[in-house]
Amino acid sequence: MTQGNGSAAENSAMRWNGWGDPAKAKDLPLAVRTLLPLLLGRTRKPEPAVPLEAVVLSPSALDADDIEAFATIVGAEHVSTSHDARVRHSGGRSTPDLLRLRAREQTGPDGVVHPASHDEVTACLRVAGERGIAVIPFGGGTSVVGALDPQRSEHHAVVSLDMRRLTGVLRVDDVSGEAVIAAGTTGPHAEAQLAAHGYELGHYPQSFRYATIGGFAAARSSGQNSAGNGRFDTMVTGIRVATPTGDLDLGRSPGSAAGPDLIRVLLGSEGAFGVITEVRVRVHPIPRERVVESWTFPDFARGAEGLRRVAQGGGGPTVIRLSDESETAVSLAQVGRIGRALAKGASAVTVYEGDGIAERRARVSELLRASGGASAGESAAEDWIAGRFDGPYLRDALLDAGVFCETLETATTWSNLEALKSAVDSALRDGFAASGARSYVMCHVSHVYPTGASLYFTVLAGIRAEPLSVWSAVKARTNDVIIATGGTISHHHAVGRDHAPWLESEIGSTGVRILRAIKRELDPAGILNPGALIPAERTP
Repeated sequence: MTQGNGSAAENSAMRWNGWGDPAKAKDLPLAVRTLLPLLLGRTRKPEPAVPLEAVVLSPSALDADDIEAFATIVGAEHVSTSHDARVRHSGGRSTPDLLRLRAREQTGPDGVVHPASHDEVTACLRVAGERGIAVIPFGGGTSVVGALDPQRSEHHAVVSLDMRRLTGVLRVDDVSGEAVIAAGTTGPHAEAQLAAHGYELGHYPQSFRYATIGGFAAARSSGQNSAGNGRFDTMVTGIRVATPTGDLDLGRSPGSAAGPDLIRVLLGSEGAFGVITEVRVRVHPIPRERVVESWTFPDFARGAEGLRRVAQGGGGPTVIRLSDESETAVSLAQVGRIGRALAKGASAVTVYEGDGIAERRARVSELLRASGGASAGESAAEDWIAGRFDGPYLRDALLDAGVFCETLETATTWSNLEALKSAVDSALRDGFAASGARSYVMCHVSHVYPTGASLYFTVLAGIRAEPLSVWSAVKARTNDVIIATGGTISHHHAVGRDHAPWLESEIGSTGVRILRAIKRELDPAGILNPGALIPAERTP
């Protein structure tokens, strides 16, 4: 195992109260600045973010014996109660997280612990259980559903267990086409090390540059190449997990009927059942060729029909995405194509990788044209590839300008797609209107399946009041609508704390009882990520 600081060093460049590399922070494009007053009216003047050194935290609740107990396991230099370390581990990167990170008074963990091996993780959990300390597993810090909030619950302190010293591709099996990767390895580092063997994982969520392999597994992530490579959970063939009551090392064979699949129990568990330390994944040779093409459609409905035909026909592109009329207009405006932005219409991106591209492309093109699509060449698709990981930088720029910007996602069947899109769109618009705010809602299909697709919404709002309270009401209203209209509460962002109150509505009371039973068995003291994933029990 490589135990260097590669991924930790990369994340240290993450803007502490924003996204990514501070050197890559963007100003709003002129066209967007021009459009905003037309879309949202006057926006509130944002309060300037406080500097890192001015953030006020409560004193750490860890005592000297607590710190020494962790230091004995990982080394004193890998236990920190410093102000900066605590602030940098105080949450994820949702818009509410970022708004809280701009405030003077904040809530951080009481300390940060950096284990370097599976055994050290196990030992840290033992110490935490004995001392009544809650543990929040921390990878790349990119959660957008409150999964990293440093909640103590009934425990006397809470620590962030930073996994980024567990890094590296540990083994590559060329014969089986598998690799074992340490959980703290970032997406770019995993791909770079696999490339040295001629392979790629091919999992590219928008958080790719900072998120970790363990985080992909814990959140059941889905990447932009999912049409060709599948979701991350379909790539996982084995998993190693440390829990407070024992270890799990799962995945003996590529298929098994030896009872329920416990790997699937751990995938999506968000650190509430155990801490993922290693993941075995299916890998494939690096594609020798890539071809891109963009498409236009008269409207979203006809574009969705084209994507349905492609998904059900099989053998399609590696990437296929459809932006609705609103998102298409803003995307065109960002690159200065105002005339086309005003013309309305939806747009799609297709990316083909691997072998047999010409045949697959011809078949897909025929299906898209039959649904009213027209090829728009390569440039728009190339623009999307060039900037596909940079969207969060634009969100930071919007927040700096006083514009609220947030995302949410769901999924449903093809037959219910239009109804769900319309219902969520209305819930967002009406919710903001109830607070006196104008909003602009955009949507795209981000992932497709033979039976349905995901819908990814971005909303801009000119909130004049306190934004967190406004968004909390709008989000709750929208979640209610998603459940009522037959959507999932999360397609790939996970549950965290933000969606936990709606989980029972999706999986039922029996499903929640099963999750609570697993939690009690693996984590009887309740130290692992309190409040995440599992809804709080109702008091009689």
